[in-house]
Amino acid sequence: YKNMETCITPLPNVSGIQEVAGGELKKWPDRLTALPPRISSGSVQGITEDVYRADTALWKKRIGHYRAVINQLEEKGRYRNILDMNAHLGGFAAALIQDPLWVMNVVPVEAKVDTLGVIYERGLIGTYMS
Repeated sequence: YKNMETCITPLPNVSGIQEVAGGELKKWPDRLTALPPRISSGSVQGITEDVYRADTALWKKRIGHYRAVINQLEEKGRYRNILDMNAHLGGFAAALIQDPLWVMNVVPVEAKVDTLGVIYERGLIGTYMS
């Protein structure tokens, strides 16, 4: 067995009372593709704006390709609940936002970079899992 540790994603520190902890979030649905404050502030090690934008574009392209080769994706209601077991930045869920389904984004406990806060800042749902 392993001792349980805190698994709440902490908000980044602020330097003044007028600042919003973590940074201002865009309104929905703009926040889905806007640069999350954790990335713009450099709080997520190794994740830059370029990495974030590339990941978002890559998943949009992949979903477009999947739709072209898997006809079942176009059937409304066929898929309702999807688990992304290695969600990283939530790009897969963001690319499916127009579909009538929801994606549970999972960040592995063993992940080298904790990106669950980025997923939350995009307005998506997620959890840790091993």
